[in-house]
Amino acid sequence: MTSGSKLSAARPDAEWSGGIRVALVQLASPDSESREARIARVSALLRANPGADLYVLPELWSAGYFAFARYAELAESFDGPTVTMAQELARELGAAIHLGSFIERDPSGTLHNTAVLVDAAGRIAQRYRKIHVFGYRSLEAELLTPGAELSVVPGPLGATASTTCYDLRFPGLWQELSDRGAEAAIVPAAWPAARREHWRLLTQARAVEHQIWVVAVNACGTQGEVELGGSSRIIDPSGRIVAECGAEEEVRIVTVDPDRVAEVRAEFPVLADRLERAAYRALGDV
Repeated sequence: MTSGSKLSAARPDAEWSGGIRVALVQLASPDSESREARIARVSALLRANPGADLYVLPELWSAGYFAFARYAELAESFDGPTVTMAQELARELGAAIHLGSFIERDPSGTLHNTAVLVDAAGRIAQRYRKIHVFGYRSLEAELLTPGAELSVVPGPLGATASTTCYDLRFPGLWQELSDRGAEAAIVPAAWPAARREHWRLLTQARAVEHQIWVVAVNACGTQGEVELGGSSRIIDPSGRIVAECGAEEEVRIVTVDPDRVAEVRAEFPVLADRLERAAYRALGDV
């Protein structure tokens, strides 16, 4: 869908009669669209789809992940246009917004790929600087500095971890988040269509491994010469795919039950059998 097109109202999928309504906001970031125009378009899109308790956007959607030559120009502080938009809309809609991520310029001038969760009062509830910056056919690792902290905070789906895109490939990170009590993980991404099956496999595997909700929102459309994979999805703690978007821009709202984590863990208590990582390292070689 081009930047001038209009999305219709979201497709709701009622999986439970009560619970938390989560909106997958799958976006394109075409090269021809300015950041200012995109922020205005996405603001209108969220206003056109009220009623969710949590909106989740993709990775670096406002700047465009593949706009490497403009990263320095498009970098922002926390009082810049992307975070400010999320805070204003959160207060207006009375909903939490995970803005995906933006190019953060910290006070020292260093650039990061930073994910942000804003609560329904417009306060910043979570900040996470992407730890595994991507280097394969990408300039992200050259231009951005990895984060050095993890984050698990209270959220609409329970104790909520924030990760970003490439982080999906590193099970040690996910075990640590699980050990820190995560009951849900939000994964904004700019994952290429060429590796869409990896996206599907890994998002589902992380949910099953750690018996958590995984809310994974990917970019779509084409940036530069790269086609993004879409297929934003919600996976429940048993690995069931509750909702999945297609390949185009889409807002999809699904109601999920935060209590599902406790139910799955009680019914199949695999986490109770997991050893501490130090215990695995201490095992001898055969």
